[in-house]
Amino acid sequence: MTSRLQASAWRIALCWLLGLTLASPLLAQAPGSREPTAIIGVHAEQASWSDPLEALGTLKADESVTLSAKVTETIESLAFEGGEHVEAGEVLVRLSDDQAQAELRATIAQRDQRQARVDRLNQLQQRNLGTRAEAEDSRAQLRQAQAEVASLQAQLEDYTIQAPFSGVVGFRQVSVGTLVSPGTALATLDKLDRLKLDFQVPATAIGSLAPGMSLTAHSAAFPETRFEGEIAAIDPRVDSVSRSASVRALIDNPERRLRPGMLMEVRVERRQRQTLVVPEAALIPEGERHYVLVISQDADQPQVARRRVQVGERRPGEAEVLEGLTAGELIVHHGAERVRDGDTVRLLGTVDDQTSVRDLLRARRDGGEA
Repeated sequence: MTSRLQASAWRIALCWLLGLTLASPLLAQAPGSREPTAIIGVHAEQASWSDPLEALGTLKADESVTLSAKVTETIESLAFEGGEHVEAGEVLVRLSDDQAQAELRATIAQRDQRQARVDRLNQLQQRNLGTRAEAEDSRAQLRQAQAEVASLQAQLEDYTIQAPFSGVVGFRQVSVGTLVSPGTALATLDKLDRLKLDFQVPATAIGSLAPGMSLTAHSAAFPETRFEGEIAAIDPRVDSVSRSASVRALIDNPERRLRPGMLMEVRVERRQRQTLVVPEAALIPEGERHYVLVISQDADQPQVARRRVQVGERRPGEAEVLEGLTAGELIVHHGAERVRDGDTVRLLGTVDDQTSVRDLLRARRDGGEA
């Protein structure tokens, strides 16, 4: 019986000692005795904001045509190799027109002959030596010859292929001496000073888009460059299967770096506005609610106050605050997990365009602070 009582006494003593051991850190961290927690702050600021819409698009030439022959004939000369910039009206291909030229000369001679006959009959008619019917018949024959000359001259234009607009000509597909026929592709011509960018958007986004809205486009071929453009038109029809609509934008391409057929990542800036912005790291989420710790500097020692805010849209690293904060207020950016509502804090510095959290932490470490 005595041994049982002694064992119980030992257990009670051990529990009492363990309780003292666990309680000692809590006593040491009583609010009155804790050192102010080091934190880093940031000011809530007004900034430009938009709701971006991202999509994939394909570039097309502003004007594009495939040059082809209109007659069956052999190529006499080619004025391009491919890849050159040509001006509107510049001759690119000449087809052999010897036979057509011979037919034209014969028709011109016939026209001149009939013109001379008309002149002679006019003179005879003025002296009452010719009949009126014969004169009218000769004039009709002259008009017919003139029409044949005009027709042959128009046909001769088909033997010379010119650039319909200024642009970059593609690689030629034929050589001198090749026999071509109507529809034979000779080369392509693209106007590249400005390009069309076609992309698809969900039907639900049509209401937020309008012609004239600005956008940026990015290509993997030029990873460091953002190309700017604007929406030109929105297709009036919505695809009944995909429930999407086509949008066409125009992008200036004065250096001709972009090419038709390239894949572009498109970003449309919608609802551009000025709004209050804070770093996303400063938000304290609790379910569907969000809070921030506002730093009060009215007292000798800064203190933090927990405040609920309403968050709007987000973008990488930043969040839009709709309610709960005003521009210029100082909030905790780094160290929020170590402080509670009403705690006294020690401000190491504030983050801005020139100073980052890493800079402030490095300065603290170099200064020998714990």
